[in-house]
Amino acid sequence: MKRIFLIVLDSVGIGEMPDAAEYHDEGSNTLLAASKSPYFSMPNMRKLGYFNIDGVEIGEREAQPAGAFARLTEVSKGKDTTIGHWEIAGVISNHPLPTFPDGFPEEVLAPFRELTGRDILCNRPYSGTEVIRDYGKTHCETGSLIVYTSADSVFQIAAHEDVVPIETLYEYCRIARGLLTGQYGVGRVIARPFIGTESSYVRTARRHDFSLEPPTGTCLDLLKEAGFGVLSVGKIVDIFAGRGITEYVRTEGNADGIDKTIAYMKKDFTGLCFTNLVDYDMLYGHRNDVDGYAKALTYFDERLPELLAQLGDEDVLMITADHGCDPSTPSTDHSREYVPLLMYGKPVKAGTNYGTRSSFADIAATILRYFDVPQQCAGDPLIL
Repeated sequence: MKRIFLIVLDSVGIGEMPDAAEYHDEGSNTLLAASKSPYFSMPNMRKLGYFNIDGVEIGEREAQPAGAFARLTEVSKGKDTTIGHWEIAGVISNHPLPTFPDGFPEEVLAPFRELTGRDILCNRPYSGTEVIRDYGKTHCETGSLIVYTSADSVFQIAAHEDVVPIETLYEYCRIARGLLTGQYGVGRVIARPFIGTESSYVRTARRHDFSLEPPTGTCLDLLKEAGFGVLSVGKIVDIFAGRGITEYVRTEGNADGIDKTIAYMKKDFTGLCFTNLVDYDMLYGHRNDVDGYAKALTYFDERLPELLAQLGDEDVLMITADHGCDPSTPSTDHSREYVPLLMYGKPVKAGTNYGTRSSFADIAATILRYFDVPQQCAGDPLIL
């Protein structure tokens, strides 16, 4: 029963890429920044070879790593969640997804107002927590939708659950998704529900992403077509617009994501389980919370032995990231960084350093090779 468990530590980059200046990300190094916190401790990841990866200079290297490891280069044009995950799955994006630093044009907003019957507040880049603080009261009084974006390719709609029922908010997002195509084709439309009263508004866990479909086939599509299971934990199903997924569960944070991954590990299936742990990015990176980021990494390391204990003889654990989000820089946005790849399991040759690879897509190629599925996507497979 061959299985691969692929876990994305969302935004845990390991150092600026050579073209970081083009993205205004000189000096970014998410892992290094977190490692400077007194709350950072990752002895279990170190044993697998995390600190042995090219360019990682945060602690003592493991003399005999239990896993194999590599540093992955993003070849796609971008540094967002969607493009990063697409490349992990074997799709190279030669053009960045559109961003809207001045807000969305009337060509988009006018039909959106007409189709939803609601007016718009904000319409500019904004912090998700600050936007409900600044516009929440007006939204609750008027019913107007809080529409905002960021440095990423996103169209976000915030609404109080007592003002806009959650299913209605999701329908508004589907309307926006239908409008945002072509030159306005953002990577994700995101529902951002919140609750509470003025001065104490808080976002709920019922966020939902409505993603642009990948432009070509992914390794998920190929696995599913070949009859393998493709299980999604967290927002993976949303990032790929449901494509190539045979079963999914959503999560309410990293702890829940790890619990649900372990639950799938106890289940009989053959194929891929693809997990995204989003807290690093959503709760800490975007809020420049170095200590919070470090604590979240330490928590994952503490739970890692539980994951390793569930691996069967033909199982492989892969741990990677999709971009950076350095919590120590003035920017609160994603950063253009290399990402790690750690692999562990009986099929993996322990201690192998695969060096610096030319694409995130090497993960897709390696997965397809392991399952003997013909590779019809980007990437060069690693030999396990």
